[in-house]
Amino acid sequence: MRVKTEIVSTLGFLERNLSLVRRYLGWEIVFMTYNIVNALTIGFIGVTQGKQFVMYLTIGALVWGFLSVLFHEISESVAWERWEGTIEYTFMAPIHRFTQLFGSCLFAIVYGLIRTVLILFFVALFLGLSLKQANLGAALVVLVVSGLSFIGLGLVAAILPLMSTEKGAQATHIMEAVILLVSGVYYDVSVLPKWLQPLSAFSPATYSLRALRGALLEGKSLTELWPTVLLLLAIGVLLIPLGLIAFNQAEIYAKRTGKLKRNG
Repeated sequence: MRVKTEIVSTLGFLERNLSLVRRYLGWEIVFMTYNIVNALTIGFIGVTQGKQFVMYLTIGALVWGFLSVLFHEISESVAWERWEGTIEYTFMAPIHRFTQLFGSCLFAIVYGLIRTVLILFFVALFLGLSLKQANLGAALVVLVVSGLSFIGLGLVAAILPLMSTEKGAQATHIMEAVILLVSGVYYDVSVLPKWLQPLSAFSPATYSLRALRGALLEGKSLTELWPTVLLLLAIGVLLIPLGLIAFNQAEIYAKRTGKLKRNG
């Protein structure tokens, strides 16, 4: 009975987030338009260099768009609660914190996949891209597994709005920017300064991009990509529990110091 209650509560958080999308539909249209235009702009940069380079840049834009959605939706969940004026009610409700966070993660994955498919459709339409050589099945597996590691990073980043009511949400963007810089989204990490290159090894996005480019550009099978998939899975399995533990400790601190309030 308890398990059923938690499942219903998880779906409730998923439905709540969908309702927020409907409520702020105008903003969603703005952000979607921006993401489509951004992906197209990046793709057009590589037109003079050939289709292969266009695909390289486009894959980077699509993958980063998906992973950043996961990161944002989870890391900014606390900020959304504060914005909506529901943070006190949500964090005092008699449910496991895992239930709330898992509902947000589930929404982020569904929402991210829908956005990625829509952007891919428009990019392929405008740039005339062909995916005949791509291994879409392997790419989908890599994308989903990659999402686990970014969910873990999002949980860690979600601590910041709890710890700082005024600047925590903004600090998550710094974390995202560093990941973007060192992960080789639009360029190979070998072009980074020597002192920055080692940081790319700590970013799960680095491995996600390599595997997805292998599947989509070279048609690599899941068997060939399996070592990278296992690495991404291990990162996710490690980061998610650590993120939950850290979030729980931050929540205890926030409650004790009175930071769980609607205004910073």
